[in-house]
Amino acid sequence: MERVEAMEKEVNELLDRCDEEIQKKCLGIYCSKNCRAIAKMVPEKMDAVAELQSEGSNFQEVAVPLPSPHVIERPLEGKPVVGLDSPFREVWRYLQDKQVGTIGIYGMWGVGKTTLLKKINNKFLQSSIKVFDIVIWVVVSRPTNLERVQEMIRSRQQIPDDRWKGSQEDDKAAEICRILKTKKFVLLLDDIWEPLDLLRVGIPPLGDVNESKIVFTTRSEDVCRGMAARKSIKVECLEEKEALSLFQAKVGEDTLNSHPDIQKLAEMVAKECKGLPLALIVIARAMASAKTPEEWERNLQKLRMHPRDVAGTENDLSSVLAFSYDCLPDEASRSCFLYCSLFPEDYQIHSEHLIQLWIGEGFLDEYDDMQEARNQGGEIIQMLKRACLLEPVREGEYLKMHDVIRDMALWLACEKGKKKNKFVVKDGVGVIRAQEVEKWKDAQRISLWNETKIEELREPPQFPNTETLIRCSMMSTFPSGFFTNMSIIRVLDFSNNRTLKLLPAEIGNLATLQYLNLSCTRIIHLPIQLKNLKKLRFLILDWIFPLASLANLMVSSLSSLQLFSMKSLSSHPQMDEIMLLEELEQLEHINDISIRLTSIQSIQRLFESHKLTRTTKSLNLVQCKGVNQVQLLSLSCIKNLILVGCVELEEVKIIHFEKQVVPSKFHNPQCCFNHLLSVEINACKKLLNLNWLIHAAKLQSLGIQHCEIMEKVIEDERSEGSEIESGLSVFSRLIYLTLIDLSKLESIYGHALPFPSLKRIFVLGCPRLKKLPFDSNICMSKQLEKIMGEQEWWHGLGWEDQTVMHNLTPYFQPRRSL
Repeated sequence: MERVEAMEKEVNELLDRCDEEIQKKCLGIYCSKNCRAIAKMVPEKMDAVAELQSEGSNFQEVAVPLPSPHVIERPLEGKPVVGLDSPFREVWRYLQDKQVGTIGIYGMWGVGKTTLLKKINNKFLQSSIKVFDIVIWVVVSRPTNLERVQEMIRSRQQIPDDRWKGSQEDDKAAEICRILKTKKFVLLLDDIWEPLDLLRVGIPPLGDVNESKIVFTTRSEDVCRGMAARKSIKVECLEEKEALSLFQAKVGEDTLNSHPDIQKLAEMVAKECKGLPLALIVIARAMASAKTPEEWERNLQKLRMHPRDVAGTENDLSSVLAFSYDCLPDEASRSCFLYCSLFPEDYQIHSEHLIQLWIGEGFLDEYDDMQEARNQGGEIIQMLKRACLLEPVREGEYLKMHDVIRDMALWLACEKGKKKNKFVVKDGVGVIRAQEVEKWKDAQRISLWNETKIEELREPPQFPNTETLIRCSMMSTFPSGFFTNMSIIRVLDFSNNRTLKLLPAEIGNLATLQYLNLSCTRIIHLPIQLKNLKKLRFLILDWIFPLASLANLMVSSLSSLQLFSMKSLSSHPQMDEIMLLEELEQLEHINDISIRLTSIQSIQRLFESHKLTRTTKSLNLVQCKGVNQVQLLSLSCIKNLILVGCVELEEVKIIHFEKQVVPSKFHNPQCCFNHLLSVEINACKKLLNLNWLIHAAKLQSLGIQHCEIMEKVIEDERSEGSEIESGLSVFSRLIYLTLIDLSKLESIYGHALPFPSLKRIFVLGCPRLKKLPFDSNICMSKQLEKIMGEQEWWHGLGWEDQTVMHNLTPYFQPRRSL
């Protein structure tokens, strides 16, 4: 090419000289020696050009493409990138860790995962960071298209067409693998919805490649596990200050400064987005043109009531969540997800309560066994949490739905806004007028919360399509005839309505009702008409302190009843507990009983029935006079046990003795309480110990209070070499340990335990407890969060190994004495 360029220059110069000589001849000047010299040079140059043309005809390639840059910049949508510094630093640290090959980034939709991945990609552009040969960016998305993924990787590797086009998937994978094995690469995979088979793509195992890395984003923690991520990093919503900063940046200074009131209104609007970056950006864009306070106030009101009504936000927010919803695996999980939108903003939903409602609604009807249905409900909760559609709160016992997701879920439940009253949720709206109630005739589910009442109605309302009515939390009574026209109602949940004192007798006419929860109300009597509820499967009457008695034959008439719950820590002399137990025993389908008993006769009746002991899942023994010994042998399915105010109780046993105040017919020497999760002991002043807990393999929570003479939770001779029948060590599943006002307590267990699951210890008023049953292995437990107690008690503890003290001290939080 250099010779061609030189020849081209020489020819151009010769042509210029020819032009000059021609101009001279035109002016009447005779031909000079120059003309003759030029005439001689022309054929020589023509021969030289012909030779170059001949050589050029043999070239295979006349151009070679420039080498691909080691990283291609990914545009970030404006600046600043807010709130991602912490996860960015974490990912970057792992990228430099030789032991970490695959890193998963997960979080709810719109939280900034892709932005974080772009920020990581662009970091490699810095000239000082060139430890990798190539950074490859691939958007996977759904449905996963392996061929498209391979094509995107091929484009970065510049694999020529003759080695690619027409090749099969396996051949393409082999070609990708051959090239990547020679390089130190970073593969960035964005938006993975299901585990991707990297070998089928052609990605060599990272163990075979020198320190190469894979980083991917996903909405589901399950995908992180399926991709065998060595480290999984969750991207959280923004803090309030960060959220406001992002929102203000996207709205723009011109709009924010267009009126003095807009700055404060912008703070209020940003707060409604609850830290979700996508919502902040979309709504900020919609507000950027609003330059009067009145526009901001109108949109703020819309945002609080119906976010999709804010102009400019409809598609961006709704379509993303609709896609996540469509990707849930089955109709049951989709119904369970939408159901969570019936609870108010920021409401903390108890997991067990939610699962009971799902079962009552029939979402899990494919499971005949109640426990199987519960287990499936638990799996759905875990799936929704891993998909970041639900958030765990309060140690995971409760759940919360992000406000933006909740609003979009309500929109989906109302058939994308086409049937606005399909799900009616009213929270703190005051008195609802009759005209509003008339609009609910198409409602499938209704929930009324916090300072929400219905005015007296002139005629019974029509609810022909209503299957669910929840809470009605400020209604002490219901309008006359309110339940008359509920022909397909399945669920009535009035729990925690502490003003409700009277239950209308017309509820007894709801032939389709399957779930009735009256817990934590102030109802004194239940109408006898409830015995007509032949399809009722759940009757929950927990913590109703004024409820003195149940009408004879009411419970035994509920022929479909599967779950009965009547937990309480108070005693009512009027309650005929023996009659209640006998009625429960008559029920054919009963398989889950939670009950409070207050007398030795009631306990005796319980233990005499194989059916009752087999189906009792929660037992509260409250102020049981004359009981000095309790035999738990036959309660092998019990999950929760509470003993309160049993002041004469000295011992809890699980084996037979010749003299038993409360004997059991059903002796099983191999008994192991595999289902027992929680034990609470309070004010049992003569109770010596809880030795039987060595048989509670899966105990998660233990609380002991006000037991005046207890010196040891488990005696030394019982702890020597003891192993639970299942092979698990004592307290291996214990999460919470609470010890309060145990003035003589000296020991929890005879020797040290690892406590692999323990999160929290609370010790107060236990001055003689000078040692905790920990050894140096406690540092291996990653679950421990805090140890709470008096400062003086903590300083007085003795330690066989100072390493244990140093390991535990960071977790200690002082509390005041009793």
